[in-house]
Amino acid sequence: MKRLIECVPNFSEGRDPAKVDALVDAMSGVPGAWVLDRTSDADHHRSVITLVGDPAAVAEAAIRGVGAAASLIDLTRHAGAHPRIGATDVLPFIPLEGVSIEECVALAKRVGHEIWERYRIPVYFYEAAATKPERVNLENIRKGQFEGLLEDALRNPDRSPDIGEPRLHATAGAVAVGVRKILIAYNIHLNTSDVSVAKQIAKAIRFSSGGLRHVKAIGLDLKSRGVAQVSINLTDFEQTPLHRVFEMVKREAERHGCAVTGSEIIGLIPRKAIEASAEYYLQFENFSSARVLENRLAAVMEARSSPKAAEPEPMALIQGALALLLEASRNFIEDIGLQREAARSSISFSEKRTDIFLEMAQSAAQVFEETVQLETRLATSMTPDLLIVRRMVLAAASAALENAEASLAEIDDLEFVANRKARIAIIQARLNRDCHRIESQLQATGSRYSANRKLAGEDR
Repeated sequence: MKRLIECVPNFSEGRDPAKVDALVDAMSGVPGAWVLDRTSDADHHRSVITLVGDPAAVAEAAIRGVGAAASLIDLTRHAGAHPRIGATDVLPFIPLEGVSIEECVALAKRVGHEIWERYRIPVYFYEAAATKPERVNLENIRKGQFEGLLEDALRNPDRSPDIGEPRLHATAGAVAVGVRKILIAYNIHLNTSDVSVAKQIAKAIRFSSGGLRHVKAIGLDLKSRGVAQVSINLTDFEQTPLHRVFEMVKREAERHGCAVTGSEIIGLIPRKAIEASAEYYLQFENFSSARVLENRLAAVMEARSSPKAAEPEPMALIQGALALLLEASRNFIEDIGLQREAARSSISFSEKRTDIFLEMAQSAAQVFEETVQLETRLATSMTPDLLIVRRMVLAAASAALENAEASLAEIDDLEFVANRKARIAIIQARLNRDCHRIESQLQATGSRYSANRKLAGEDR
């Protein structure tokens, strides 16, 4: 089995291409580790480099990158829009395949000790690798940035590094080493130079201030471009999709009298995140991940190279459907908290409620269609179980659509109502195509299943 991890070191250098080249070169000479991407920003004065490969190889490449950064970057002469505590500011490890979070934590701890032993740069652990509850959140470690931590680490035991002496490296600062899930670094630009607007929008959308779950955000001033930026870390794009974050920033910007001019991805982004947003904005009526050429090709190649997989258990299918329903319910309950944000904006809670139900319906409709792919792979005896699962998911989608339509009755914005009614009709059309077929299949297969069991003497 392949064992793959990702490491995304963030270096405090974004203006000198020669130095970034040197950092990449330092990490490129380790067999089994590959540099997949590099992204630099002059205003942030920061570069993000993506490493992927075998855990031991990636760890060694990352350590070499820390050493190169220490020799190339002097934080006493560094200033940029992005917060930082070190020449290598953060060093997160992310499990990709065949590696657990726990294994990555053990790896991160070894890397932290090795950084200290080789370069005498102190280390703080964050996220899943944190040794103290207050250090799970990176922003708590970064408080005061390099300049503030330089003094605090000497005077306050609570601010001392996890590894190393209670002081920072004079020019390289400290390194925050962590373990986390895949994160999307996403920046949205506004057509205003007023950074206070970006900061207010960031406060409205980030979870710690009562905004969207799995969202961290700050407002920054991009002086070279003359614009303000909402800089976002999306820590779970499957729970809070990219398009939802974008739409909330767009609405908040309108409330402040400005507009979104564009956005950018820092580093790499999972294909699944792009697919979800493409479906949302293009309103495909028949979309599923199986319709993406690369996904279908990868599935065929994997099927040809792997032993025949065991058929999924009927109970696993049913549990999956129940999990979908429970997740949709949980998300709605959490999103009720948006009512507080709605109270201070021009967007009514009824509008937010409508969109929440539409997202629930859209997700359920996608799962409903993806189960079509199972029909040709399951044994005939499992067909009734699959159809029951599809009926459950269909019920979830239908209920969400009914609630979305009911919410529209409370909204006076005719353009909004017309737009959402059109979306409801599209989703409903997707579901209607299979509704009658499922019922007839349930009746037919149910009868055959019952007859087969009688012949086998199982009908008791």
